[in-house]
Amino acid sequence: MRIIDLIAARSEPFVSLEFFPPKQESSWPDFFAVAERLQEVRPLFVSVTYGAGGSTQKNTLDIVTRLKRDHGFTPMAHLTCVGADESAIDAFLASLETAGVDNVLALRGDPPTGQDTFVPENASFAHASDLVRFIRARYPRLGVGVAAYPEKHPEAPSPEDDLAHLKFKIDQGGDFAITQLFFDNALYFDFVGRVRAAGIFVPVVPGILPVASLAGLKRILGFCGASVPPDYLAALEEADKEGPEAVRALGVAHATAQARDLMANGAPGVHLYTLNKARSCLEIVAGL
Repeated sequence: MRIIDLIAARSEPFVSLEFFPPKQESSWPDFFAVAERLQEVRPLFVSVTYGAGGSTQKNTLDIVTRLKRDHGFTPMAHLTCVGADESAIDAFLASLETAGVDNVLALRGDPPTGQDTFVPENASFAHASDLVRFIRARYPRLGVGVAAYPEKHPEAPSPEDDLAHLKFKIDQGGDFAITQLFFDNALYFDFVGRVRAAGIFVPVVPGILPVASLAGLKRILGFCGASVPPDYLAALEEADKEGPEAVRALGVAHATAQARDLMANGAPGVHLYTLNKARSCLEIVAGL
């Protein structure tokens, strides 16, 4: 079923989850054990990332297939423009349909490892909007999500320019948006206000990261462009002196407070970046 239809049918906020495919198949049993534990969250849907340069494309396809077939999730496969060509994208989408996977998250993607900027290899797939348009033309039955950036895309010259790109993706056929992670809910609510003022009325699902380690957070911030409130960062640095469990506990508390506030004030749900770990997500949902 298309995610946009699942969202429309909801009367209460939902939780959804994001996984990344392990690069080594030897890690798959542990991955699916985590997925099994997270069934109790009853996520509205789960998404599976694509991998830099399409490096885990086959893994993404295999994993979304198994998440649907063996675990009963509604999965969404990420798809990027990195290294894209029409025949490969068409084959990937056809395989999704064959597997009964009804949803795709269309992304431009990050530059391949070793490159500082994104250089499209195919002029037909230089932007996420190109993917959205292609999917809508060839596979109109599929649901299509897109990315949104409360603090703007790191490469966008201005918030206004970034918002125009989001509107174009929606106009090409995007059903809903999932945001990049953020740690201050005021950023999300301000962003949604600007989105609505721009004439974009699709659901905007906030992406929430429960911080698990300070080093991991800094690594993620290096490529996503999100900011951390100074008081929260200072608290994380203090917790880091106590050890990793103190950081994880603080991350869960902050993410839980974010999710409560978002759900109470109009967000359609929250999309938790799991980092392929069950414990923090289970604690957050229990705290709701």
